Amino acid sequence: MGLFILRRVGIMLLTAVCLTFIVFFLTNLYPNLEKLSKSQGNFRMSDAEVETWLGNRGYTQPLLVKYGQWLGVMPGYVIEGSDGELRGRCFETGLPPEEAPTFCGVLQGNWGFSTVFQEPAGRIIGEALALTGKLMFWVMLLMVPTALLIGVLAGMREGSATDRSLSTVAIVTTATPEYVSGVILIAVFASSAVGLKWFKGTATQAMENATFENFFLPVLTIALYGMGYIARMTRASMAEVMTAQYIRTARLKGVSFPNIVVKHALRNALIAPFTVIMLQFPWLLNGVVIVETLFNYKGFGWTLVQAAGNNDIDLLLGVSVVSVFVVLVTQLISDIGYVYLNPRISVS
Repeated sequence: MGLFILRRVGIMLLTAVCLTFIVFFLTNLYPNLEKLSKSQGNFRMSDAEVETWLGNRGYTQPLLVKYGQWLGVMPGYVIEGSDGELRGRCFETGLPPEEAPTFCGVLQGNWGFSTVFQEPAGRIIGEALALTGKLMFWVMLLMVPTALLIGVLAGMREGSATDRSLSTVAIVTTATPEYVSGVILIAVFASSAVGLKWFKGTATQAMENATFENFFLPVLTIALYGMGYIARMTRASMAEVMTAQYIRTARLKGVSFPNIVVKHALRNALIAPFTVIMLQFPWLLNGVVIVETLFNYKGFGWTLVQAAGNNDIDLLLGVSVVSVFVVLVTQLISDIGYVYLNPRISVS
């Protein structure tokens, strides 16, 4: 198992380098850099002025050199601009240039500077992740137990009226994307036009003081979409397990139906849903992009939209690193958990 984990970690690191390089390449295309220079300087800048602005700030260096500096494995640039000013990637405010560190990339904890929010990108991402983490915690707390309960109840008696009803509910929730269900929930439960002003249409106040009134709608919007998928997977797995030979043997031995479900069927039925549940974490990062923008909740998804919409290169790169890390780590946890849940699987 230890060798398996080390091998997977090595593959994860290689994958992370490849994916971040692709994102770095796309964000550093010349049209994006030209837009950045004009937004930070002057929109009436000529092509020569744009080239000078980019050159003074290290953007015209070779791509691999810029990527190595951003990653922190190559020394940061030190450039004397055409205006005579000395600029360096690692120059920190309040420190003389000779005291600046040589390496200042992601590996050293320097995520760059946000040109939109005028703050270090790492601080912005940390605050946004904390807000999204609170949202994801309540989503998982609502989504997973409810979905497992629906799936188990539907799969216990395949083909029954309960199975058909719960399966229909699961299919409807899965087929309804967040931007549709969110708008419907706001229109019905938070709009004065309908009259059911039970909740608030925005979740801005929930950033500092989350209450049932201002936080339940975004939680429910995300949970509804993922709930149906987990419930359907659980139902299919449960229905398959209930037809197994050892379940029939337990019935013939006179074991009560509740004991059969809880003690014999449930653990084996949860093997496939466990993988699906772990994969909900990367999906939640995508789902919160829509929901946080819709409910004006300034978390990770909202930050991603702002970074992409305003060509904030350093912040967009930082968000991409976090997204890649979450996807790879959850896949590793899923693989390890799958082995522990299913003793028939061995790691060679």
